[in-house]
This record gives sequence, C-alpha cells and structure tokens, in this order.
Amino acid sequence: MKNHDKIATRLAQILNKLNSGERFSVEELVEEFSVTSRTIQRDLNERLSYLPLKKENNLYYLEEYYLGKLNFDDIKNFAALSGVRDLFPSLKEDFLKNVLDATINQAYLIKGHDYEDISGDTETFLCIEMAIINHTVIEFIYNGKLREVKPYKLINTKGIWYLASVEDEKLKTFSFKKISKVTDTDLAFEIDKSVSENIQNSDNTWFSHEPIEVVIKVDAEVSGYFTRRKILPNQTIVKELAEGGLLVSTKVAFDEEILKIVRYWIPHVKIISPVHLQEKLEDILKKYLKL
Repeated sequence: MKNHDKIATRLAQILNKLNSGERFSVEELVEEFSVTSRTIQRDLNERLSYLPLKKENNLYYLEEYYLGKLNFDDIKNFAALSGVRDLFPSLKEDFLKNVLDATINQAYLIKGHDYEDISGDTETFLCIEMAIINHTVIEFIYNGKLREVKPYKLINTKGIWYLASVEDEKLKTFSFKKISKVTDTDLAFEIDKSVSENIQNSDNTWFSHEPIEVVIKVDAEVSGYFTRRKILPNQTIVKELAEGGLLVSTKVAFDEEILKIVRYWIPHVKIISPVHLQEKLEDILKKYLKL
C-alpha cells in the first residue's frame, strides 16, 4: 500500500471518530494505528487543522456545533483527497473546508480507473505487506509453481495490484490475484538500494524482461495530450517537430504494452523504431480488416 493510501485510511478513521463525538489521546491513536506520536500530532495539527478541534485533559475532540456535520461521503471525499494531493493545485485550509461543504463540493467530480476486487484476499495482502516492511523472504504458489522471493513493493497500476520482488537475483513482477498460499519464512534479507530505485523510478509494471526502447511520431493534432501528461511509460519527448508534432521515446517490457497504446491513438501516431513493431502493428490491422 502506498504511503498516501495509508494516510487516507487513517485520517478517514480519525474523522469518523471525531464526527461521532469520541474523545481520544495521542497515545491511544499511536497504539491503534501503530505509528509514531509525531505522525499523529501532524495528523491533528496539520492535516486536520481546518477542523474546530479542542484539547482538554490531553484528549482531542470536535467542537459540539460541528458534531455530525460530516456525512459518510464527506469523510470518503477527504480521505480520497488526502491521498491524491498532487491532483490539485493546492490543498489549503479554505479549499478543504469547501470540499467538506455539502453545497460547494458538488463542483468536484473525480473519475478514475475501476479497481480489481481483492477484498477476499486481505490476509494474503497483509502477509505480503508485513514481509515487505520487515524485509523477510516469502514463499507462494504462482501459476502452479512454488516461488521464493524477496518482496520489495506492492504496486497498483490502473487499478490492478502487482508484487515487485527479487527471485534468483532478478527483479520480477507478479500479478497479485494469481498469488496464493503465501508463507512468510521469517528469513531476513538486505534491501538492495539499486533495486528499490529501479522500482521507484520506473513507469513500467513488468520488470521481468529487458526493456525495449521505442520511438513514436505523434501528429500535431494530439501532441498536446503527450506534453500535458505521460501517455507512455517512461515517456521522454525527444524532439518537437516543425509542424507541431513530436518524436516521443518510451521503454516497455512487451510488444503488446506499446501496441495497445498506439492502436488507441491511430491514425495520429506511428512507430518509427524499432521498425518490426510498426510492421507487426500493420499486420494486426490487416488481419482485423479481413474479418
């Protein structure tokens, strides 16, 4: 789970407590959420500073006039916003107050990807999470085969969970839903900083294969989409063309990883290199047109 997701979950629970009229100490929250007192202090004094909080006998609570003001949707809205701060130009105090206002928050609608349902795999998820935190080797069954890996990160890409881990000294990716019968061996391993940096800095989901560098020509009609955000994994703008188009570079693990994106943008994009990828795309389209 990403750090901002943990923050969002914790804040939502604290908000729910406050909204219900509960009183609690910093120490109680530290024990409940297994975080430091400094983290809880930051939650209360910074992240929730826009609320009318009171402190009495070392217990925090919400001003009486504000009790019950937040409905369940309000709490979910704030929890979501706290986890996607970069989505907005700023998340200042006035903005947060407006978001939690039942009238003003009608101005916002956030649409994202559908997320795969892993609610039935909570124990597996938590077992892997703890192994990542404790740097311990795990075993599991994947595609009918027993695997022994050093787990590094649980990664969510477009709503799908993956496990990035090292097996036989190679960085590999496993689809979480295909993982079963996880066992924590309690065998500690040392984190390889270069592996962590590779995972952190790469836009690719699959680390099991050597990356393929692909250069794509983008027409002027759609170049704005590619300059505003990264359409391609590990996208780099190589050159801005005279007519307003772009040459864009990317690195992918599989042919299909880039072909499916290019198909979406036809006829405004073309693969320049490697040539065999453009030829493969054209063959696929020819076969489709014959159907």
